[in-house]
Amino acid sequence: MLSVIFISASRLSFQVFVQRKVANIKHEFMELKCPKSADKELLKVRGKFVEKVSKEVIKQLLDDLLEDSFMNDGEKDSVLEENSSRADQARCLIDLVRKKGDEASRKMIAQLQCRDPSLHKTLGLSSGQPAQLVAEPQTVQDWSPTLIPTTEAFWREKQNDKSIYPVTKNSIMSRVALLITNIKFTDEKLNRNGAEKDEQNMEKQLKALRYEVVKHTNLTGKEIDDAVIKFSKHPKLKETDSVFVIIMSHGKLGAVLGVNHKDEEPDEFPIDNICKYLDTQKCRALLDKPKIIIIQACRGGKDGAVLVSDSAQAAVVCDDVQQPDLSLSAGVEDIEEDALQHAHKEKDFIRFLSCTPDTVSYRNRDHGSFLIKFIFEVVNTFAHKEDIEELFRKVMQRFEEDFPSATKKQMPTKDRCTLPKRFYLFPGL
Repeated sequence: MLSVIFISASRLSFQVFVQRKVANIKHEFMELKCPKSADKELLKVRGKFVEKVSKEVIKQLLDDLLEDSFMNDGEKDSVLEENSSRADQARCLIDLVRKKGDEASRKMIAQLQCRDPSLHKTLGLSSGQPAQLVAEPQTVQDWSPTLIPTTEAFWREKQNDKSIYPVTKNSIMSRVALLITNIKFTDEKLNRNGAEKDEQNMEKQLKALRYEVVKHTNLTGKEIDDAVIKFSKHPKLKETDSVFVIIMSHGKLGAVLGVNHKDEEPDEFPIDNICKYLDTQKCRALLDKPKIIIIQACRGGKDGAVLVSDSAQAAVVCDDVQQPDLSLSAGVEDIEEDALQHAHKEKDFIRFLSCTPDTVSYRNRDHGSFLIKFIFEVVNTFAHKEDIEELFRKVMQRFEEDFPSATKKQMPTKDRCTLPKRFYLFPGL
C-alpha cells in the first residue's frame, strides 16, 4: 500500500515538474516575442537611477529628448527649475519619461547608453532598441551629423593614464587651430569648386571641438608661409592642449600651391615648413603637445596631361594642377620614406595627407573632398571614445570600403607621426 502511494506521489511530482517547465518555456518565448516594455524597465531601475545619475547627464538627456521631440521646452525647464536637488531632478525626469510610454522610454535608455555607458551597464538596461527574435546584421554605419559628446566618466578614467596626453577643461577652452583654404585661383581653370563645403565642415567641427579657428582663404604660397609663422606665435599656444593646422589647396609632392600658381611661374608652400615652425626649437609653447596637421591636396600627377577644369562633365575631380592618366593612377604608389627625422627637435606631431606620394586626391564638385567629408563623419561619430590615430585609421578604412569609384583610387597617408602617447579630443566637455 505504501509503495502504491509512493508511486502515485512520484508521478504527481513529475507531472508538476513537466507543467512548470512547459510554463517557463512559454514565458521565455513570450518575452522574446513581446519584450518587456521600456517604461516598465525604467520603473524597475528607478531607485538606482535616482541614486547614481549625475547632474550633467540629466541635462544631456533632457537636451536629447528635446531634440528628438519627446519633450518640450516647458517640461525641460520644469525638471531643472522646479527641483533644486540632483536626486529630485533625476526622479522627475525618469517619471516624466515613463509616463510618455514605451517609445520615449526606449529613446532615453538608448541616450543613456551613449551619455554614460558605465551607468547604463550598472543598471542592467537593454540597448533601448526593440528586441528581435533574429538579430539583423548591421551593414551600414549610421554616421552622426554632429559630434557625439564624451562622458564625464570616460574623461575622468583617462586622467590618471600616463600613456595619454593630458587634457583639462581649462586647456580645452584655450584650443586654437589654423585653417587655410584655397578656392579661387588667378588661373580660373584651377578653381576648386566644392572646396567651400570643406571649409564650412572643418570650421564647424573645429569650433564644436572648442578650437578657436584662425581662418584664411585664397592665399599665395608666401602668404601661407607667413600665416603659419604668425600662428606659431599665437598667445593661446601656452595654455592649449593641442593644435590643428589644416591646409586645403592644389598640390604636388612636398608642397601645396598658392592661388597665383602657373606652370611657368610656380607659387608654392613647402608643407615641411609647418613642422619646422611648430617644432620644439621654434615654438616652445607647444612642447609635449599634440600638433595635428591635415593636408588636402594632390601629391603629384602624371607627365604630359592637361589642366583640370571643374567645368568638365565628371562630378569627381582631382586636386592636381594636371589631369593624370587615370589608367595608370588607379593603383597606389609606394609610400616615400621620411628619412630625415630629428626626434630631439620634432616630437608630438601627426601629419595626415589626403593621398599617397605621387598620386592625386579627389573631391566632388558639389560636396567637397572625400578626405574632409570622411574626417567630418568619423570624428563626429567616434571622437567621444577613440584617439586621434584610431580616428585617422577609420578614415583610411572609409576610402577602402566607401570610395564611390571603381576606377579611381585614393588612400590617405599618416606620416611624420611622433606621438608617444594617445590623444583624445574629448568632445562635449
